[in-house]
Amino acid sequence: MIPLSEIVMRLALASLLGSIIGLERQRRDWAAGLRTHMLVCVGSTLAMIVSMDGFGDVLNKPGIMLDPSRVAAQVISGIGFLGAGTILFMKSEIVKGLTTAAGLWTVAAIGLAVGGGLYLPATIATIIVFIILAAIKPIERRLFNHNKYTGITLTVARNQIDMKSIEDVLQKHQIVVNEVRISSADGENDSIRISIQKVNSKDPVSLTLLHDMQQINAVGTVAFVTA
Repeated sequence: MIPLSEIVMRLALASLLGSIIGLERQRRDWAAGLRTHMLVCVGSTLAMIVSMDGFGDVLNKPGIMLDPSRVAAQVISGIGFLGAGTILFMKSEIVKGLTTAAGLWTVAAIGLAVGGGLYLPATIATIIVFIILAAIKPIERRLFNHNKYTGITLTVARNQIDMKSIEDVLQKHQIVVNEVRISSADGENDSIRISIQKVNSKDPVSLTLLHDMQQINAVGTVAFVTA
């Protein structure tokens, strides 16, 4: 049987490793943040300990054969429901939360490794995951998301909306619009906010698009919503 001190050490290490990844997600204000990642890592560690050492009292009985990997396998498959809860289907072609879901799945695997006493692989995996989440995203954005945006927000004077002119500009720049929302502008009683959610565009964020939008009558500020 695993000594109590060893069990405590494994659970504490799992909590630490889970918190390292959770801090990065918490910093980006995702629903699955610090506590969620810590709980997943500690829970999977405990599941692994139970899988390895929780049935010792029945092992010597006739006809009893146990597979120590059975609980671990269920953790890997069962964590999917939690990961699915972090995925947001914002619009028809916009999905957010896949990275966080993958992170939770990986944290569960890290917890299983700690529970199995594989401290070095678990630690190395934690460092690699943290680097992927914190350091790779700026590189990814620079290489693949340069000038990419998913929406446009306009502040327009109340009762002076010229939607026809806005539509003409969008068509000029070949922007396919998925949804348009009109709401009150924060702190501005005489203005409203128009949020345009696009699903496709052949035109990147450009000074030309910005200039065309600002030339529309009563349009105040123009902001691009990035992916």
